[in-house]
Amino acid sequence: MTEEPLILTDCRMATMEAGRYGLVDDAAIVLSRGRILWAGRRADLPSGIAGRRQVLDGRLVTPAPVDCHTHVVHAGNRAREFEMRLNGATYEEVARAGGGIVSTVAATRAASEDDLVAQALPRIDAMLAEGVTTVEIKSGYGLDIETELRMLRAARRIGRLRRVTVRTSFLGAHAVPPDHAGRADAYIDEVCIPALRAAHAEGLADAVDGFCEGIAFSPDQIARVFDTARALRLPTKLHAEQLSNLGGAALAARYRSLSADHLEYLDDAGIAAMRAAGTVAVILPGAFYTLRETKAPPVAALRAAGVPMAVATDMNPGSSPMCSILLAMNMACTLFRMTPEEALAGATVHAARALGLSDRGRIVSGLRADLAVWDVTAPAELAYRIGVNPLHVRYAGGRT
Repeated sequence: MTEEPLILTDCRMATMEAGRYGLVDDAAIVLSRGRILWAGRRADLPSGIAGRRQVLDGRLVTPAPVDCHTHVVHAGNRAREFEMRLNGATYEEVARAGGGIVSTVAATRAASEDDLVAQALPRIDAMLAEGVTTVEIKSGYGLDIETELRMLRAARRIGRLRRVTVRTSFLGAHAVPPDHAGRADAYIDEVCIPALRAAHAEGLADAVDGFCEGIAFSPDQIARVFDTARALRLPTKLHAEQLSNLGGAALAARYRSLSADHLEYLDDAGIAAMRAAGTVAVILPGAFYTLRETKAPPVAALRAAGVPMAVATDMNPGSSPMCSILLAMNMACTLFRMTPEEALAGATVHAARALGLSDRGRIVSGLRADLAVWDVTAPAELAYRIGVNPLHVRYAGGRT
């Protein structure tokens, strides 16, 4: 028997069309077969539409948040080195004590797939509790073929264990592992590209990412990975201009990448290249905050150029141990002077675009019924409050 449509009524709706609130008061939204069948003013609801009614008592309905940049699958944590740094230890001392990315790589290599899933699920649940229905999950803490694939398999399992869409990104070009110290080119040839080919053959990768930075990989090395991605017909993304300007954003744009992420040291040439390519700027205030950086991404210049800006948690054990998309929105406003409207667009419509998903992120007829109902009336409240979760109910594919 076909399930009858669900009609959400007596609500305030933020459609997020064109990245604007698009507020509709006294709205109705009709959900059917996992899609939005109709949305608009309740007074305009077509008389031919019948179904169960859910009265929302004036609550705000938005597209469900999309967390488009996370490293949520990993083993262990870095709380000890966090404490060491705050007690005065230098980065060299932390490294000698086994800290830094090396510690996460070691813990992740030692973890089974079941271990990785079990450790990731509480983080995923925290994200879902704030309305998230789509999350990107990267590899990149294995840095060997076996563990990179294990991380991606764990990410796929999460999408089966929870009502959430998981998009995976292969991030083999994340760092040079200790066993290839000083041999970054060899690592790309011997580990990263073979792992990418294996991930693609197993259907584990939805996109390919890299870290273009002096402490990681050069533009030429990333280009070799991206050439392989292009041959495999996989879209690309890039960690770019976080600590310096190596031209990563322009490189990402050259490959028409879905997104370039971080972007603290982005220049005008990179902005122009991103605009021409349609590449989304993913703003990650959690890492800026945790690392106590002082150079903010050029939000005003991105805004003036019309480059869409997404917002994400960057959930990772080292530089952004944060699972709250609402906190990321608040930080984007308070640290980077994004507006609350830009922050909400960044966590919905632009975040979906950063993952190559055009079927969500807006409240429009025909799109997925991924919605968040909030115990607020003004959308600015979502970015305004700190440490408050006003989620009333979450619809993922039309289901709570």
